[in-house]
Amino acid sequence: MIKVVVSGAAGRMGGTVCEAVEAAEDMELAAKADPALGLELAEALGGADVAVDFTTPDTALDNARACLEAGVHAVIGTTGFDLDALREIAERSEANCFVAPNFAIGAVLLMETAQSIARHMPECEIVELHHDRKLDAPSGTAKRTAELIRAAGGNVHEPIHSVRLPGLVAHQEVVFGGEGQTLTLRHDSIDRSSFMPGVLLAVRRVGDLANSCTVGLEKLL
Repeated sequence: MIKVVVSGAAGRMGGTVCEAVEAAEDMELAAKADPALGLELAEALGGADVAVDFTTPDTALDNARACLEAGVHAVIGTTGFDLDALREIAERSEANCFVAPNFAIGAVLLMETAQSIARHMPECEIVELHHDRKLDAPSGTAKRTAELIRAAGGNVHEPIHSVRLPGLVAHQEVVFGGEGQTLTLRHDSIDRSSFMPGVLLAVRRVGDLANSCTVGLEKLL
């Protein structure tokens, strides 16, 4: 049984993670950590195996540090913080951390497909659309998509377009253009439950990862 602490449990994503962990037969929800619930993460780590963090960019790095220094594996869905700093912290810890800009399997498949397309139609633009409470722009998903496309030889036009509106959850388009034609990839998360299979997969696998800090759900698929 994997004992899981959820950091940011009072938020919409954190609450959905709590429900998913409670429904998983091989997991136990050890604690719901959130200042709004009166429980700080550092106080909740005792006896935990894995901590899942869906908080804010200004707290995610400190949360990861607290987990790794306590020997608790960290699964991080928060974006917009210093990933290089996290890698340095992870290298000094016996625990592992896993970071994914997007835990939806469909979003990962979009990224992998975009890499294949970029080899043949390199010119493209990215449009990402999220709910109006998302703090970082462009999104971590869009930045990761651009990174992968460029690594495949594509030319991602700047700027990446960010839309923030009520009614949205998480959406992304990659539009490729060639002579006399365009090709558009789009992924839509219409409910936060779309992220949960990826989150649970990461919780199950983070302790066995070879690298102290692993980025991208594609590494687990």
